[in-house]
Amino acid sequence: MHIVVGSGAVGSAVALELAGAGEQVTLVTRSGSGPEHPLVRRVAADAGDAAALLRIAEGASVIYNCANPQYFEWPTAWPPMHNAMLRAAEANGAVLAITAPLYAYGHVDRPMTEDMPLAAQTVKGRVRAKMWQDTVASGVRALEVRSSDWIAPKYSLIEMALPAMRAGKTAWMPASLDVPHTYTYTGDAAHTLVTLARDPRAWGQAWHTPSVPAMTARQLLTRVAELAGLGTPSLKVYPKAAVYAAGLFDKFAKEFREVRYQHDRPFVMDSSRVTNEFGLTATPLDDSIRATLKA
Repeated sequence: MHIVVGSGAVGSAVALELAGAGEQVTLVTRSGSGPEHPLVRRVAADAGDAAALLRIAEGASVIYNCANPQYFEWPTAWPPMHNAMLRAAEANGAVLAITAPLYAYGHVDRPMTEDMPLAAQTVKGRVRAKMWQDTVASGVRALEVRSSDWIAPKYSLIEMALPAMRAGKTAWMPASLDVPHTYTYTGDAAHTLVTLARDPRAWGQAWHTPSVPAMTARQLLTRVAELAGLGTPSLKVYPKAAVYAAGLFDKFAKEFREVRYQHDRPFVMDSSRVTNEFGLTATPLDDSIRATLKA
């Protein structure tokens, strides 16, 4: 039995991949939401309630952490959820497969590799670094799959820009459009989690999701527009002062200010290690964009 916590793009893709292979899946969310499939049991529960998660996860072989609290909730929401999943994995001798961003590396001056120190000085970066450090110290069989910004219908650059592009208007972005940046398809993150959770060679380590070569936000959104039949998009960047001011009233904008550094200079992830060791490769860019547009 597999426990998947979170029914966003990655969690849903993990659940459906496992179910498609004939595996029993329990999908845990606060609302009981998630994809419908005969082998996917949807359960409404608070993943931060350790006692409840222990009951739900009894007999589990793998627990997938695909949860995604709101940015501003990270310091308070992540510790109880992560600790509950650690306890459930330990109690069942299960593998804990963790979905993670790249925030724990902090400011970087070269392409990110898995052996780089977790040197983040931001609040969100330190939260994620401590989660992995606590995981390693726990002795639980675990792995972490780290991804960059999503190619996905939600919580992504595409979601920010697409409504304006479809309306033939200028899409205003909160950060640079012309700095190299890695983008990761959520379907590849899900497949990497499922594949590595099954392989003891991956346990005890962090891995990068196979991702297409780095590109600028302008290049990504231009290709999105082309594949959506929208023509060349009009793209502009909000002044930093406007982003700062928005943070006075909007919680997401306030939290984004802390990670804007990732878009002000090259933010590139090297995913060659997982390709070399497990043969995993990124979905071609056009295929991932088409899948995102259909979602």
